[in-house]
Amino acid sequence: MPRAVYVLAMGIFAMVTSEFVVAGLMPQMAQGLNATIPQIGYLITAFAVAMAAGGPFLTVAVMRMRQKQALILLFAIFLAGNLLAATATTYGVMLVARIVTGIASQAFFGVAISLCAQLTRPEVRGRAVAVALNGLMLGTLLGLPLSTVIGERLGWRAAFWTVAILTVIAALCTAAGVPQLERATADGGGFRQELDVFKKPRLWVTLSTSTCVIGATFSAFSYLNPILTRITGFAGGTVPLLLIGYGAATVVGNTIVGRLADRHTVSVLLCGLALNLAFLVGFALLAHLSLPAVVCMLGIGLVGVTMNPALVTRVQRTGNARPLVNTVHSSFITLGIIIATSFGGVGIDAFGLRAPLWIGAGLAVLGLGTLLPELSKRRTKKAEPASAPAPAPTVTVGSGNAQGRTE
Repeated sequence: MPRAVYVLAMGIFAMVTSEFVVAGLMPQMAQGLNATIPQIGYLITAFAVAMAAGGPFLTVAVMRMRQKQALILLFAIFLAGNLLAATATTYGVMLVARIVTGIASQAFFGVAISLCAQLTRPEVRGRAVAVALNGLMLGTLLGLPLSTVIGERLGWRAAFWTVAILTVIAALCTAAGVPQLERATADGGGFRQELDVFKKPRLWVTLSTSTCVIGATFSAFSYLNPILTRITGFAGGTVPLLLIGYGAATVVGNTIVGRLADRHTVSVLLCGLALNLAFLVGFALLAHLSLPAVVCMLGIGLVGVTMNPALVTRVQRTGNARPLVNTVHSSFITLGIIIATSFGGVGIDAFGLRAPLWIGAGLAVLGLGTLLPELSKRRTKKAEPASAPAPAPTVTVGSGNAQGRTE
């Protein structure tokens, strides 16, 4: 695995830590910015909407740059957003800072994942994506609790200063450790060619799978704290330890999926969604029991967001591995988070804290439905050779060898 892939993981870790930092410091930020807890919650929504809506446009703006230069520019924009957040004295300034960092991080994801594809052979791209996305998993496992502890001990501004320092370190490592490649569109023309791929209906179905997979997972993850404390009955001090366990499960699952994503892409997604559905339903039914609740929570961590390497591999094979496709894919993933958090909140108001788990189960069912056309197509292809007339003996040898190569 090229060293540059690990460097890209460091950049993703900094981006994800910044994304999560608000969730762990809501009371402190509300007091410091003279805002309410719901208003601080809207900062999370603003970050996600900025990622989904603004990221692709920034990606288009840097498409004609060499990818290493694009990454450095995106680091600079992201750093400016975090410095603005660290020094913000009003809620409005903080809102602008979160929008800037959200747009920059989404574009960074797209360029970084595209760069992974260029740096590695096609047969190991899934593993390379998994290594890079370990930055996301480690952001969940370490970034969130680390920034929370720093914010609680030194003040919420210190958490944003820490993210700024991580960003500078990641940018310097990128400058030193990532090779200089051609601009993103060098292998396939210009902007018009980038857009042509979105004319494929199959690509939109593939993107919708990612929305469902991540939406199903975040329906549970976004509300783990209140579910575990108010329904399961865990003490508030126990929840951070359980979340660390959840983060560890995501690291393990991401590593496993990364190993399988290249050769068994659709099978991995099918199994992952089916297991996630089972864990979500089990969690919804047994949330009042400590052991089953923890098992289901860890199971969701193991087979939820960890499907990302397989999702990225499938999208790249359906479309291409260029930055715009990867950024739009990230936007569809973020759309899943937005759907999960918004519908989950409405569901809680109407039906109680178990509602997000049932919503997640519904999204998992929809995700399985998006895989049906591809599964049906594969069955048709397997059935065709069986119904075909037997070839002449001299041809059979050649056809058998060809079939063996195809398999």
